[in-house]
Amino acid sequence: MKLFAIGDLHLSHSSNKPMSIFGPNWDNHAERIAAAWRERVSDEDAVLIPGDISWAMQLDEARPDIEYVAALPGKKVIMRGNHDYWWATLNKMNNYIDENQFKNIDFLYNNSYEVEGNIIAGTRGWVQSNEEEDKKMINRETIRLELSIKDGIQKYGEDKPIIICMHYPPYTNYNVQNLLDSPFIEIMRKYNVKKCIYGHLHGESIKEAIQGNIKGIDTTLVSADGVNFKLMKIVGDKREEI
Repeated sequence: MKLFAIGDLHLSHSSNKPMSIFGPNWDNHAERIAAAWRERVSDEDAVLIPGDISWAMQLDEARPDIEYVAALPGKKVIMRGNHDYWWATLNKMNNYIDENQFKNIDFLYNNSYEVEGNIIAGTRGWVQSNEEEDKKMINRETIRLELSIKDGIQKYGEDKPIIICMHYPPYTNYNVQNLLDSPFIEIMRKYNVKKCIYGHLHGESIKEAIQGNIKGIDTTLVSADGVNFKLMKIVGDKREEI
């Protein structure tokens, strides 16, 4: 079994939301992602999708985009991005998945999963700044991150590696320029996390991504255009872009 990741699919099968604002490299991106996905991913593999799956505003409107994801090989673990307005309560989404027999999709939301001996945990995250509203959101999101990690340890044990999924970057230029620790990184260090993936950054903002070893945590951008619309293998001795 292999574990892959790709974020920010920005699907719009039920709406007109072209991604050309981020450049011509987004042309036919859904078809290109699906083709690359089918080349390497089998039904025995798993794929982490850290947010911004669909432009739909309501869960029912997201059906064509969820069908697209469900039709692709492998087990998917999906979390919320800042544009996933269709996102509902976990019970409502799980009921929707069951009713429509999308059996290969799980939602990461204040919970955790075990995939091939790894605990998958995480939270959406938020913009890190000095604004009071942002600080409130960051506080809420760090609490959710710790709850998710604790859920995984309680269910699956303390001896398994933890992989964190976030939508927003856990560490940014704001932290660097202001010499500030990231509360997300500090929570990860508390629980000996060694790997974190995130999305959110597109186009020119990809250049702002801070990746690699951050205080002992292997941190990787997996937004769709950040990995050239090809899934990234994230478990193994070496990260592998496909």
